[in-house]
Amino acid sequence: MALRGLHHTGIIVRNLDRSVYFYHDLLGLEFASEPSPWFSGDELATGVGVPDASLRQVNLRLGDDIVELLEYGNRPGDNQSVPPQNRLGSMHVAFRVDDIAQTMRVLGAKGITFLSDANVVDEGTLAGWRWVYFHDPDGITIELVEEAYTTPHEEAITAYLRSRRPLEHFVAAGELA
Repeated sequence: MALRGLHHTGIIVRNLDRSVYFYHDLLGLEFASEPSPWFSGDELATGVGVPDASLRQVNLRLGDDIVELLEYGNRPGDNQSVPPQNRLGSMHVAFRVDDIAQTMRVLGAKGITFLSDANVVDEGTLAGWRWVYFHDPDGITIELVEEAYTTPHEEAITAYLRSRRPLEHFVAAGELA
């Protein structure tokens, strides 16, 4: 088995057309595929693990990466908000930028509201990195990241791997498939 890379990040959205305006027109992601028509059926329902699934989707490209936006026609009626970031299963997508201050100015002029000023990591694992969060129209968290470096500290990784619980702990507890 060889995982070769991340193919895409999928985001469930309330309204595909509105989200295309946000991700394509405001943020500048390019189309990697045209928006699909609505589709459904037993194979789809089984494949996505959602009974009676009905959805449409589009793939947008950012550099070598793909963001897939999916609108479900049978999204539960009580699912009107995104869970907070500290909830199990919550996620965010982070976009790499060269100059976070400039990117924030450009996006701010387009109406994007950030949760804070750019944060600067002063020490530790990510020292020198800059980051900031904002939300898409559905409240999904998006992050901008200006990296200070991309080379991991091998000694710290080795120390972590030596100090963690052994695989057998998670297997015995039934916590790994």
